[in-house]
Amino acid sequence: MWFPAWSLGRPDAPAEGAVLVVDTKAGVVACSGVDSDVGPGMPRRQAEALCPDATVLIRDIGEEARRFEPVVCQVEELIPRVEVIEPGKLLIPVTGAVKYYGGEPEVVELLQGKMTAAGHDVRLGLADGPFAAEWAARIAEPGTPLVIEDTRRFLSTLDVGTLSGHDDIVSVFRWLGVTTLGSLADLPREAIASRFGAEGLDVHRLAHGQDRVVGPRPIPPELAVEATYEDPLESLDQLAFAAKATAARLMVGLHREGMSPFRVTTELEAADGTVRSRVWRSMSPFSESALADRVWWQARAWVDTGVIPGGVVRIRLDPSDLSGAGRQLGMFEDVMSQVEAERAFARAQAIVGPEAVLQAQPQGGRLPTEQVDWRQWGEPESKPERSTDDPWPGATPSPAPALIPPRPTRFEVEWEGGIPTRVRLGTRWEPVTTWAGPWRLTGRWWRDEESVDRYQIVTSAGAFLCTVGSDGTFLAGIYD
Repeated sequence: MWFPAWSLGRPDAPAEGAVLVVDTKAGVVACSGVDSDVGPGMPRRQAEALCPDATVLIRDIGEEARRFEPVVCQVEELIPRVEVIEPGKLLIPVTGAVKYYGGEPEVVELLQGKMTAAGHDVRLGLADGPFAAEWAARIAEPGTPLVIEDTRRFLSTLDVGTLSGHDDIVSVFRWLGVTTLGSLADLPREAIASRFGAEGLDVHRLAHGQDRVVGPRPIPPELAVEATYEDPLESLDQLAFAAKATAARLMVGLHREGMSPFRVTTELEAADGTVRSRVWRSMSPFSESALADRVWWQARAWVDTGVIPGGVVRIRLDPSDLSGAGRQLGMFEDVMSQVEAERAFARAQAIVGPEAVLQAQPQGGRLPTEQVDWRQWGEPESKPERSTDDPWPGATPSPAPALIPPRPTRFEVEWEGGIPTRVRLGTRWEPVTTWAGPWRLTGRWWRDEESVDRYQIVTSAGAFLCTVGSDGTFLAGIYD
């Protein structure tokens, strides 16, 4: 069950005009009133360039989960076992419901009728397995559920690009001329395993319609984690930190066993004894940060809708449908150190905000400030604007500065006959012992940039890179 416009139903969305709802990691997640070339999955910059007059809203998944909770409850009135992938997307095992209501058409028509009566734009797809059901829902026409009777035949017509999360292997398939899941399924499984390993086997099984079963598997009860609180957690900030801590405990225990869950049951107990539980599913094994986000979304939805009165006194996370993909480790791989580092970065983001924890990747450029592409930690690595493989004539010569000011900083230098003689450092002047330059840097006239000269200046107190133009001298880097 897929609600394609769910992100657009937020209260601050304008009723008219073009609207883009964007996610910092996934780009555009929903849009309305835009050019036909703009669609979900498109990078934000590209979408804004194609539709510059659109109102851009940053996705708030916690707010979406709060609005989605009543919808999940409505579905549970008909079929109690519901798994939430994300706000606006549900998986519903219908084996028992088919027997109860008399058949698959009756089940999907009942669900469609209930959602339509509630005024929801919903797409319904029924197939064998989550992967095929999701794509059946995406292809289904509004108001007309799509029931797939031959899952293998249905999947054979889909493009290999539907294998989201496997971009590298998909690009290799395209290069080999394998463009559909049907042509992928026709390849010998032994050859796929030999060439692509475990990931290749996973996508080959999906192409055959051999998906994971939607339903719990028995696992050792000690893998579940529980946290209790004498003083009820009433504020959302307290809940956020509690959710992250509980998710971290669960994932540490699972990683110790080399496993990750596809499904996690989140259970919260209120101060008055009310207990609420919800199953969240991921189409790929949960990471610690992804699981913490889902626990937080669900807790916020329950608190905001008032079904957890008086605060939370207990949080329990129960994993199921475990993946053993994490067992095969590299000889020199330090997984626990990586997990600890990721946990530290996540804590820092929770304290100072996502935009304050950044990671960098090199890109082409002439000045040191241009040679680094920054993005928020946790966002997928994107292609830099300027390639490092280009020659970049006129780039600042090596060595690179150890410290680069985040913005242009005025730098006082005294000159005699075009030669730097001393620089001002704080309240004192330091004589120049040696220098190099100038290197002319031609400005980009189409951006109204002027040309400047670059100098490397060495004093007894340090070495500096500066740029000299008509408006003065500016510090561009400090050498170690």
